[in-house]
Amino acid sequence: MSAPTPGWFDISSPDSARARRFYQDMFDWPVNAIDDTYALIGGEEGPPSGGIGQAGPDSPYTGLVVYFPVEDVEAALVRAEKLGGTRRLEPQSVPGMGRIAVFVDPDGNPVGLVGP
Repeated sequence: MSAPTPGWFDISSPDSARARRFYQDMFDWPVNAIDDTYALIGGEEGPPSGGIGQAGPDSPYTGLVVYFPVEDVEAALVRAEKLGGTRRLEPQSVPGMGRIAVFVDPDGNPVGLVGP
């Protein structure tokens, strides 16, 4: 596998409606709300490229997270931990995306993983 490049982004905000309006106005992004808590970005001329969601008190992160494609989400999490990262969101299946997970790097930056 070649060096991973971003495959998805996610913006989690305590006020997702405000965030959706901001980014839609800022970048002219097509925003397609799934429900009151999550919206997909893009998708008019291909698959969506990211999303904006509601961050609650128990959310694993807030802010921007870039997801990198990997062949095995669990194996990538183990590798991140060996290198000094910490799991933030355990692997889980997401319809239409595959499996996702999030870890924080040694500096506290959240990083997403996406795989089959």
